[in-house]
Amino acid sequence: MAGTTAPFAPFEWMIAWRYLRAKRAEGGVSVMTWISLIGITLAVFALVATLAVRSGFRAEFVDTILGANAHVTVYSMGEVDTQTGRLDRTIADYEAMAERVRAVEGVTRVAPLIKGQVMANARQENAGVQVFGIRADDLKGIPRIADPETSQGDIDAFESGIAIGSGVARDLGVNVGDRIKLISPNGVKTAFGTSPRVNAYDVVYVFSAGRYDIDRVRVYLPFEEAQGFFNREGRADELEVMVTDPDGVDAMTLPLIQAAGERAQVWTWKDASGGFLRALEVEDNVMFVILSILVLIAAMNITSGLIMLVKNKGRDIGILRTMGLTEGSVLRVFFICGAFTGIIGTVCGVILGCLFAIYIDPIFSFINMMMGGQVWDPSIRGIYHLPAQLQFADVMSAVALSLGLSFVVTIFPARRAARMNPVEALRYE
Repeated sequence: MAGTTAPFAPFEWMIAWRYLRAKRAEGGVSVMTWISLIGITLAVFALVATLAVRSGFRAEFVDTILGANAHVTVYSMGEVDTQTGRLDRTIADYEAMAERVRAVEGVTRVAPLIKGQVMANARQENAGVQVFGIRADDLKGIPRIADPETSQGDIDAFESGIAIGSGVARDLGVNVGDRIKLISPNGVKTAFGTSPRVNAYDVVYVFSAGRYDIDRVRVYLPFEEAQGFFNREGRADELEVMVTDPDGVDAMTLPLIQAAGERAQVWTWKDASGGFLRALEVEDNVMFVILSILVLIAAMNITSGLIMLVKNKGRDIGILRTMGLTEGSVLRVFFICGAFTGIIGTVCGVILGCLFAIYIDPIFSFINMMMGGQVWDPSIRGIYHLPAQLQFADVMSAVALSLGLSFVVTIFPARRAARMNPVEALRYE
């Protein structure tokens, strides 16, 4: 009869359930079971929450890069000016180069740019800013800059004024409708040398790109105005290129160089931010290993609880074995006890982790309020809030790790119970 018993038969579940809910007076270890359950729950919760924040931070960081910067920058290697002896890296035939680059498969937008660093002034406040000279239609094609939900003012009025980042506006104490001055040391050339150029512009648009380091220094000026301001008449400094697949931009490097010309060079967003992204990847892997150890420690509590359970249930094991229960049935009974704790703890941990990721904004706002608003410093973190993004693969990896460890550590005490000699177990009863 015992030899024909199917694995995980109903009576095995019944015995395991009785042992799990046994009171201390009956020789049970319900307290140890609860400790194991809570440990697994908290460990899985920490793992899921960390993976969600990790994914969210990387996605937000990459999105701010791709949403406010060129996917590829095309610039010239430059030629030495015979009159001044300086290396001139501006692009004279930028319109023709832009047309050739625009014809490359996968390119969605090409915009000539003027770049320069100047000082911005408003009343008594000064700030160093980076000016991007760009055409109005091209500015409207930058997702993070042209976002009406995070901006103020009218982007359609860009040709008659200037667009500034929210950080620049904060440092200068200005808003839409105010007037600021741009001061460039490389200004008008006169018989007595070069005098600084000072121009005043109306602020018509204030944007927030979602990145602190962008918002506090970036200013957009109409392209033709920037050409005159920086002495770039008829020239551009570089081409800003947007592509359909930013992740596959490396494969487009060669076609872009061939289209731009023999003296052209390219600089992709991965070249600019690859070091940071690689650092994030290393940090992610290390964090996953550390939290995996935390899950392992929590799973070891199941082993401790099962060892105590086997010791306290020695008499019961002896009786069950004399009644005809096989070693396999006894092993499965105690395996169910440990696995059930791991499964319930994993489910509870996943639920808590998912809720944390979903409601991270109000949770973080509460923590930030309790800590006096010093928890998250965007000048250090780069972005303005702590993001979280639930990904099915991350949740499944946490579930697989927790259940795998829970099942593995359960086998050893379960085998000890199965191999217990019923004669020895009942000798002193």
